[in-house]
Amino acid sequence: MEFTDKIALVTGGTSGMGLAAARRLLDGGATVVITGRDDARLAAAALELGDPQRLLTVRADVSVAADADRTTAAIAERFGHLDIVFANAGIALFKPFDVLGDAEADRLLDINVKGVLLTLRRSLPLLADGGAIVLNASWTAHRGLAGGSVYAASKAAVASLARSLAAELAPRGIRVNAVSPGYIRTDMFVTAVPDNVAEGAVRKQIALGRIGTAEEVADAVAFLASEQARYVTGQELIIDGGLLGAVAA
Repeated sequence: MEFTDKIALVTGGTSGMGLAAARRLLDGGATVVITGRDDARLAAAALELGDPQRLLTVRADVSVAADADRTTAAIAERFGHLDIVFANAGIALFKPFDVLGDAEADRLLDINVKGVLLTLRRSLPLLADGGAIVLNASWTAHRGLAGGSVYAASKAAVASLARSLAAELAPRGIRVNAVSPGYIRTDMFVTAVPDNVAEGAVRKQIALGRIGTAEEVADAVAFLASEQARYVTGQELIIDGGLLGAVAA
């Protein structure tokens, strides 16, 4: 139980990688706070995760400063501090650059970049020295993807932030790393990618020959948040089945 007595915040914890990470941290003994924008989805996630004694849900949009304030106020009131932050909340929208509307681009950047900044700025006063931060970036920051320019740019900003914050927070012993998932089968992925494309063109790009799972990303998050990674900071762990680094047979 490597996370016993640890308090962890997972933004966007109602589905996909956030929900899987929350479950993995709970299984490891942590007390977990999850955020989400929808009350019904928060209730469903809480029911699925169980153990209300070690779970706090907060309705919050990470891109709204008042919501970030409310989240950290709830954590401070109930627990007094944080040990782990997984800044996971994000959205994906894929359109050609000249078709993507201004409001759509703003929403992407508001949640994927500003949301991470607000989460960390509000969490840092509560984060214990020696704590761990994990940011959710993306493989798209490393390879051009037609129709994904603004999304990829937002995730590149997150990966870069992890490196700079690792240097800035090192005097407090706080480690900052990023995970960059490849193609992971989540609700967001299923909505964006038709099944015939996922099992055809997408899967053929992956050296391991399959699409990843949210649980596999959660295991990587847990590693980076744990004592096993106590000498790891400023790194980006790419979890993609060989999509970027190996050629599919």
